[in-house]
Order: sequence, then structure tokens, then C-alpha cells
Amino acid sequence: MVKPTKLTNSLRDLRTERGITQADLAMQLGVTRQTVIAIELGKYSPSLEVAFQIARILDVTLEDVFHYPA
Repeated sequence: MVKPTKLTNSLRDLRTERGITQADLAMQLGVTRQTVIAIELGKYSPSLEVAFQIARILDVTLEDVFHYPA
């Protein structure tokens, strides 16, 4: 069983505010829609490269998207 990550995110809110679907984001990232869903649900932590790509696509900082507890 995969242990959920402590990393949380605002991906769903930021994505929907911009009118980007999960499928559109997945295509831009070169991943599956299921991967985007898993990231949004906190079941999967993206690679650093994908995390930066997400922030760039959404035109926000990495810290605006992803949050790690202190």
C-alpha cells in the first residue's frame, strides 16, 4: 500500500480558477489525467520538474501550488 504524502496542494482550486481541465493540464505536462487526479488528491507527489511545470502553466509560484508542513 502506498503511503500518502505530507505534501498538500492547491492545484484543483488554481486549475479551476483558470478554466483548465484535468485533461488539458495532463496533456501540457505529458502525464495522464489519472496522475493529475492523484496529485490533486495528495496521493502522489510529482517530481520536482513536473511541480515546476505545473507552477509555470498556472503562472504562480511553486509555493502557491504546493505546501509542506513545517
